Amino acid sequence: MKFFIDTANLSHIKEANDLGILDGVTTNPSLMAREGIQGKKAVMEHYAAICELVNGPISAEVLSDNSHDMLLEAEELAEIHENIVVKVPITLDGLKVIKNLSERRIATNCTLIFTAGQALLAAKAGATYVSPFLGRLDDVSAQGIVLVEHIRHIFDSYLYDTQILAASVRSSAHITQCASAGADVVTAPLEPIIGLIKHPLTTQGLEIFKKDSVHLK
Repeated sequence: MKFFIDTANLSHIKEANDLGILDGVTTNPSLMAREGIQGKKAVMEHYAAICELVNGPISAEVLSDNSHDMLLEAEELAEIHENIVVKVPITLDGLKVIKNLSERRIATNCTLIFTAGQALLAAKAGATYVSPFLGRLDDVSAQGIVLVEHIRHIFDSYLYDTQILAASVRSSAHITQCASAGADVVTAPLEPIIGLIKHPLTTQGLEIFKKDSVHLK
């Protein structure tokens, strides 16, 4: 399973990359705003800076809601760097854009997926990735992990190449559940990723080793 980091924070991206486990980055307008990035020029420059840090897919989101303007934005985003993946929402216009971009070999990430049917349509249109939102489903008493399992079954049954990119990941447990459910990619903030390292028995063991090593020096 590939690890992407879901942030626009350059220091978090660098730290995850330094760990040697980072395969890519996802962002969205909310994450950009959280970093105080405003204006089209600043956003485009920030995407370029992320591409310089990480040698892997970088999801950059279109902001328009009609296919004509989405395509114009997508073309501008794709010109930033060869690793840019254009994020497109699962709407009627979004599907048209995904089809157009896929025919031109421009990678796409169909976002805001909440049902297996939405994922199926995105795959049919040629999406490179589909992003089911686990945490937001959990927030409304649905089971996000079950959705990943359903999509995995459908894609395997019909041999779709579209990758499942599990998003809206809130915890370290979510990450391991995604791996068990067959997600191709998981994207999460830095904290849940680092949380995978932590365990009280590991901490306890290190303390014992440190204490005993005094006698070996």
